[in-house]
Amino acid sequence: MTALLANRKLLRALLPVLSLAIVLIATFYAQPRAMSYFGLNLMLQYAVPIALATIAQMFVITVNDLDLSIGPFVGLVGCIGATYLHETPLLGILALLLCIAAYAAMAALIHLRNLPSIVVTLGASFIWLGIAVLILPSPGGKAPDWLKAIMSLQVPLIPFPIIAALAIAALVHIGLMTSSYGVIMRGTGGNPRAMARAGWSELKTKMTMYALAGFFGVLSGLSLIGLTTSADAHIADRYTLYAIAGVILGGGEFVGGRVSPFGAVLGALTLALAGAFLIFMRISPDWQIGAQGAILIIVLALRALINTGEARR
Repeated sequence: MTALLANRKLLRALLPVLSLAIVLIATFYAQPRAMSYFGLNLMLQYAVPIALATIAQMFVITVNDLDLSIGPFVGLVGCIGATYLHETPLLGILALLLCIAAYAAMAALIHLRNLPSIVVTLGASFIWLGIAVLILPSPGGKAPDWLKAIMSLQVPLIPFPIIAALAIAALVHIGLMTSSYGVIMRGTGGNPRAMARAGWSELKTKMTMYALAGFFGVLSGLSLIGLTTSADAHIADRYTLYAIAGVILGGGEFVGGRVSPFGAVLGALTLALAGAFLIFMRISPDWQIGAQGAILIIVLALRALINTGEARR
């Protein structure tokens, strides 16, 4: 029985890897020419901004909240990056720091007023979008040259997006899963009352996690315009769905502070590859979101089946 439970836990932990492998095999089957350095680099070129947005969402989910504004926020960062950061770097940096501070302030509002995070972040999404439209009413601007240089790096053997995504996962894993303060932050999501009795401030922890979400959202927006070379207020509208789906595909749960940085990044890579696979299958863009949602439902159903088996044992 112990061995069976261990196998079930191992299978649940391997679900993100298996999901990525299945999508990868299906993609190579649909388009064999994609099985190359150039093919992988092309298919995964947007994996880095998606992975960064997914990590941002993961920080919020860790404290049992949900961020419905990360997509418009990434779009806002992109508009700032393609205008202020390019033309007046100091003003651009100040604007980005204010964006991170706004995320921390949003956490304070949610906690102090006991408001649902879904409602607050949904309202914030309209604010981010409105500011982005004011900064850049129509698509345009220009990404800083150093951003374009970073996002166009070519490394031998393994495409840069894969290396960058795994490096992001490793860095966050060390900070969140192995450090003492990371344990405290996850503990706030798992048992906030116990952490409060131990003397840790839930308000400070939430503000820290939201600030980290804002920081990684800034990195996502900057990396995105490094690829597109210009910006648009609506450039990352779908990133909210991608970020939530990436966390869940990677083994994260909406309650209990149960998340996995490596799993979240693998989930982001799976979604990026799924988009390429659907293009190869000549599925209309109007149906692609639905198809990606179906992938998420299948993975969740498998995880629920495994969890049910563990509960019965």
